[in-house]
Amino acid sequence: MTPFFAMSLLFSLTFGQTAALCAPSEYIIHVEKKECAYCLAINTTICAGFCLTRDSNGKKLLLKSALSQNVCTYKEMSYQTALIPGCPHHTVPYYSYPVALSCKCGKCNTDYSDCVHEKVRTNYCTKPQKLCKM
Repeated sequence: MTPFFAMSLLFSLTFGQTAALCAPSEYIIHVEKKECAYCLAINTTICAGFCLTRDSNGKKLLLKSALSQNVCTYKEMSYQTALIPGCPHHTVPYYSYPVALSCKCGKCNTDYSDCVHEKVRTNYCTKPQKLCKM
């Protein structure tokens, strides 16, 4: 194997890993209230990507602190509020949602993150849809 080929292979493997690192990613949230006439599709950003984790098969040999599994989570975020259209006057028509400004690999904080990956798709509309561009 030539040195040029070996360096090219090493560079491509390294770049391939960095391309999948934890970073803000575009996401659409679907929001509806049963009292309102429409479902709102909101464009926002969430944290998504690859974080280095450790194999827990050696848990008897490692310290407990070495076994923590990092997830891609918020480093900085802000909240924005959208108005859900078609709501009657007695209903609060506002929905606040997080916008990821920057992300990090760290422990999942259940105060502001959903730390469980569900296989059931719940992010959909059952009513006519309106798009909210922020």
